[in-house]
Amino acid sequence: MTSISPPPPPLLTVSGLTMRFGGLVAVDGVDLTAETNRITALIGPNGAGKTTIFNCLTGFYRPTAGQLTLNRPGRAPVSLQTLPGYRVARHGVVRTFQNIRLFPRMTVLENLLVAQHVGLMGKSAMGIAGLLGLSGWRRAERAAVERARFWIDRLDLSPVADEEAGNLSYGVQRRVEIARAMNTNPQLLCLDEPAAGLNPRETAALGELLQGIRAEFGIGVLLIEHDMSLVMGISDRIHVVEYGRKIAEGTPDEIRTDERVIKAYLGEPDEEELPPAIAHDLAGTESGGDRA
Repeated sequence: MTSISPPPPPLLTVSGLTMRFGGLVAVDGVDLTAETNRITALIGPNGAGKTTIFNCLTGFYRPTAGQLTLNRPGRAPVSLQTLPGYRVARHGVVRTFQNIRLFPRMTVLENLLVAQHVGLMGKSAMGIAGLLGLSGWRRAERAAVERARFWIDRLDLSPVADEEAGNLSYGVQRRVEIARAMNTNPQLLCLDEPAAGLNPRETAALGELLQGIRAEFGIGVLLIEHDMSLVMGISDRIHVVEYGRKIAEGTPDEIRTDERVIKAYLGEPDEEELPPAIAHDLAGTESGGDRA
């Protein structure tokens, strides 16, 4: 009898994530998962705790409680909440920010090379090999430039590769930020409102880009986003939070019809009819009735 192997664990498993700031509970016992080769969205009204969750996942905050487990094939699980913040990215959890954080006076190519500084510093023996021009350093430098050039080409940034990042349009800067993150060879790419400030054409192109990255490189993508057309169009799974708690999880079709989600975004429906006098006044106002 052939035994069936259990499915691999999710790339990221979050259990009981809680974050308190003094007496304020910003995130309250949230559970979620993100899978390899899947786009997972985290949505909710403003102030729901989405960015706080991202900050816990990516090492900017140390959670008050909870377990954040990264499961990479062939490697031991990593408890992200125990790591110093700067080490989270070294395990493949990389993020972008709602407010773009490029180096504005560096070129696009230089921004992408900076993203590889950890590997380059290791090859340069803390700069000594680079100063001496040793062969190992030269090989590492060529590889870094090749990787940066690959992502510049992949994201259609070749025409601006030598332009200072601060001189580029907002939409192009968003692509540069994603290219910089991909230069670190992430296992989980965390995007904080990547469509913020983009026009509809740029948003559609962003969706195609993220789907292409997922399909081509098989990484997990976790995004926070307010643009529901983008979320519903590209996500494989959606988690919804409100007031720091998760209220729903499911596919885009399940989420768009979930009453808890509708109430979170639109509020409770009116259960009682308005008094006749008030209803009459509102009807008169809406129809352009008499004005004083």
